Amino acid sequence: MPAVLRACRDCKFITTSKDRCKNCGSTNLTQVFSGIIIVLDEEKSEIARDLGIGKKGAYAIRVA
Repeated sequence: MPAVLRACRDCKFITTSKDRCKNCGSTNLTQVFSGIIIVLDEEKSEIARDLGIGKKGAYAIRVA
């Protein structure tokens, strides 16, 4: 069975955790999101800089 993805409503980080965001520690998670941005090198990524992303990982573009 595939893992259920959830996006943090606070930082948009995508996680498989059921209760807490691994990026910011928030408990405000949702399964309703669209689009994914994957940041591999946050220091060199212009998109990460523009969006204020400071850590590697997958991020939702839009979170409900």
